[in-house]
Amino acid sequence: MNKKVKLMWAITAVCLVLTVVFWFLMNKAEVEYEEVMAIVTDTSSREIINRDTQNRTTFYEVKVEYEGKEYELINVHGLAGYYKGKTVKALLSNDKLYANVEGIKSTSPIAIVYFIFLFGTFGMVMLSATYMSKNKKNTQKSETD
Repeated sequence: MNKKVKLMWAITAVCLVLTVVFWFLMNKAEVEYEEVMAIVTDTSSREIINRDTQNRTTFYEVKVEYEGKEYELINVHGLAGYYKGKTVKALLSNDKLYANVEGIKSTSPIAIVYFIFLFGTFGMVMLSATYMSKNKKNTQKSETD
C-alpha cells in the first residue's frame, strides 16, 4: 500500500472514532425544553413511492396551536393520537415545538457535527477502498510488465 492509501485509511479511522465520540456526546447531551400542552389544528400525511424499488416512505405533518401561534410539530412518527381539536403534549425548545426529546437532540449543534462525521466516515470508507483497489491493480499490472 502506498502512503496516500495509508493516509486515507488513517483519516477514515479518525473519522470513525470521532463519529462514535459525537454519538455518545449527542445522546448524553442535556437539552433544554419546556413541556407544554398544544391543540392539534391539522394533520396530514403524504406517501412517496420510489419508482425504482417501489419502497414507500410516509411523511407525517401535524400542526398545533400554542399560545395563539401555529407551529408544525417536529419529529412526528405517526398520526395515531393526533386529531383535530385534541390537546397534546409538546416540547418547546428554541421557539419550535417537538413531539419528543429525540427530535430536539437530533437538531442540536452537536448532532449536526455527529452527522457530518457519520457521512464523512462513510465517504472516506468508499474513497479509501476505491483507492486501495486502484493501487492493487496498478501494483499487479506493474509486476506483470
